[in-house]
Amino acid sequence: MKKIVDYRKFLEVTEAADLQELKTVYRSLMKKWHPDKFQDSEESKLDAEEKSKYIIEAYHFLVSIAPETRKQSLAEYTTTINESNISDFEYKSQVLKVTFYDGNEYEYFDVPKAVYVKLVNADSRGRFARRHIFSSFVYRSVNRLVATA
Repeated sequence: MKKIVDYRKFLEVTEAADLQELKTVYRSLMKKWHPDKFQDSEESKLDAEEKSKYIIEAYHFLVSIAPETRKQSLAEYTTTINESNISDFEYKSQVLKVTFYDGNEYEYFDVPKAVYVKLVNADSRGRFARRHIFSSFVYRSVNRLVATA
């Protein structure tokens, strides 16, 4: 997904970056671009504010999809995908957002439109998703984003 690639490129981290590396990069960039350091002109302060917002957004996004983060919630995720049915789903720009009856929501990234069309037309959407989506695409919990915000 372009968003993932852009964030990694902006923070200058690889796909293998762990949480500690992300945190280190985040802190160093925030020290460099914190708006309080740019008091000389309003324009430079506004630029620093925009840059710092983007740094924060990129950091939180990459942390939410990091393998370590997903590993921490693997038991809950496994329970949801195996024991709860899909109540709703939404597809936009190769991002599939799935809502389950147990209240959990997950976003799956880089889902091709063809896979989404097959999901829509599947006799059993849950079975199709378990076989072709849930373990095949990078995902993140939307619930955790709401809880931490």
